[in-house]
Amino acid sequence: MRRFLSLIASTLLTLPLAASVSPDWTTPLPPFQIADTVYYVGSRDLAAYLITTPSGNILINANLETSPPQIRSSIEQLGFHYKDIKILLNGQAHFDHMAGAAEVLRETHARNEVMVGDADVVESGGHTDFLANTGSLEMYPPAHVDRILHDGDTVTLGGMTLTAHLTAGHTRGCTTWTLRAHLPGDPANQLRNVVIVGGWSLWSDFHLLDLPGHPASYPGVADDFPHTFATLRALPCDIFLGAHGVYFDMLQKLPRAATEGTRVWIDPEGYRAGIDNAETAFNAALAKQQAAADKSTP
Repeated sequence: MRRFLSLIASTLLTLPLAASVSPDWTTPLPPFQIADTVYYVGSRDLAAYLITTPSGNILINANLETSPPQIRSSIEQLGFHYKDIKILLNGQAHFDHMAGAAEVLRETHARNEVMVGDADVVESGGHTDFLANTGSLEMYPPAHVDRILHDGDTVTLGGMTLTAHLTAGHTRGCTTWTLRAHLPGDPANQLRNVVIVGGWSLWSDFHLLDLPGHPASYPGVADDFPHTFATLRALPCDIFLGAHGVYFDMLQKLPRAATEGTRVWIDPEGYRAGIDNAETAFNAALAKQQAAADKSTP
C-alpha cells in the first residue's frame, strides 16, 4: 500500500501545473552522499545529482528556473566547486527538471547533453513539447544543446561512465541513467548498479489512442510506455534513484541513513515495485481511454 500511495503521489507531483508547484519542489534539503562519487543536491522532491570525477563533475537535472542557487549552495556545502560542472544531463525536458538549465549553463559553461526527442523541447523552452498546447506545462528559458544523445549512448568524464537509456512516454526523450558506483564500506572491488529513473507517469492530458478528430499525444506513445517498463525491468539495479525523491521514498529513507549509512539507498525490491505500479497505472489509463472510445463509437 505504501508503494501504491507513493506512486499516486509521484504521479500527482509530476503534473507541471503553471499555477502552483509543490512546496517540496522549492524547499531546500541538506545535500547528502549516496555513493563515493554520487551526491544528492536537489530539493525535498526535485532531484538533482552531482557525479564527481577527477576531471570535473556532472550534474543531472537543473530543476526549476529558481533552483540553480539552491543547487549551487548544496554543491558548495559538500565542498565541491559549482563551476567544476563540465556536463549537464537530465531525465526529462519538463520545466520542473530543465527550467534552470539556461542559468546553469551560463554560469558554469558546461556542455548540455540531451536525449533525442527532448533536445528540441529544451532548445524551444518547452514550446515543442507534445503537451505544450494543453495548458498543463509551463514554458521556460531555452537552452542550447551541445550533444544529442541516442538510446545506449554513454557519457564519460574523468573515468566515470554513465549510460543513457531512452525510456519514452512521460516525454518523448525521457532518459533513465545508469552507472556503476562504489559504496563507502564495501570491498574496494565491489561496484553497485545505480539506476536514476527519468519518469514513468502520465496524466489526463495524455491521449494514448489515435482516434479520428482526437489524435494520440504523439505517434507511438501507447507503445512507448510498455517498451519503457520492459527496458527498466531489464536494467540491473542495486541503488534506486529518480527524477523525484518520491519515486524512491527518499524522505522516508533519509532518517535511516543515520544508522544504515549509504546502504539505505540499496532498494532493488522498491525499484521493481515502482515499475509494477507505474505499469498498472498506465494500463488503467489505457483501458479507461479505450472504454470511452468504444462508448462513443456508433
